[in-house]
Amino acid sequence: MGNPVNSRSQQQTSAAAPTGALEGAGADTAPPAPGPVDKAMEVLTALAGAGAPHRLADLARRTGLAKPTVHRLLRALAASGYAEAAPGGSYRPGARLLGLAAGALADDAALRRAGPLLDELRVRTGLFASYVVRDDRTVIHLDVRAPAQALGLDLSPGFREPLTAGAAGLALLAALTAEEREPLSAGPDGAPADERTRAALTAAARNGYAFDGTDAWADRRALAAPVCDATGHVAGALVLTGLAFTLDEAAARQYGPMVRSAAAAVSARLAAQPGARLGLVPGPEREADERAGGHERREKSW
Repeated sequence: MGNPVNSRSQQQTSAAAPTGALEGAGADTAPPAPGPVDKAMEVLTALAGAGAPHRLADLARRTGLAKPTVHRLLRALAASGYAEAAPGGSYRPGARLLGLAAGALADDAALRRAGPLLDELRVRTGLFASYVVRDDRTVIHLDVRAPAQALGLDLSPGFREPLTAGAAGLALLAALTAEEREPLSAGPDGAPADERTRAALTAAARNGYAFDGTDAWADRRALAAPVCDATGHVAGALVLTGLAFTLDEAAARQYGPMVRSAAAAVSARLAAQPGARLGLVPGPEREADERAGGHERREKSW
């Protein structure tokens, strides 16, 4: 078996450490280990992922934490209503966590304005229509409107995919500046984006929508257009998703302008009534700076 995957807090702690901080330095200069709150947040994040209920072993693998630690945190979360035990020793999100998420999403400006247009896209195309945002190098589907005939396609709120995997991420990347886009579209080893990805980003910027006709998800295809907030920054994207035979090149040419127009309508509504909170999540470098600034502010307030 391979090594456990580092959790987000562990990855960010390492990323925040200055170059050489771990080489030849004393114990007082080493980055602090994740604390109880960090670990609890990791477990909550994994618990809220798609595919619930989750087995203890799966949650431990996703968070990089030891099974006894995960089990202890799950018991505490269950006692507070944020987790719920399921058959077979697995766990799923609790009613309190679901209530908080529902309240936050219902109060978001972007989702309120996108909802009616998602329903219209779903009815007119017979495809899944969703609103997505970026979480660092991944894309999360926050609101998903399923067609009457899903044809066996599994797509639900909370579904997460790599930023460079398909149309949703391509649409978000194409709306960024070249400077912002370059590190996010790079390969796992930091190599520049491959020729196919660069061509797809160029086409998305030119057309105003992205189409992933490259078989990234085997039999699934997607079409997406970016949504911008009142400041003109990309806040998310509207996405159509269907099986390959329902969303081929011909259908993409037909539906592309439709999705682009719907995304523009959401952007216009956000510009007229600012207030969207959901959108791009900063990458590790900016998060490290913000954490450092927040630490200084907390020290001053104490």
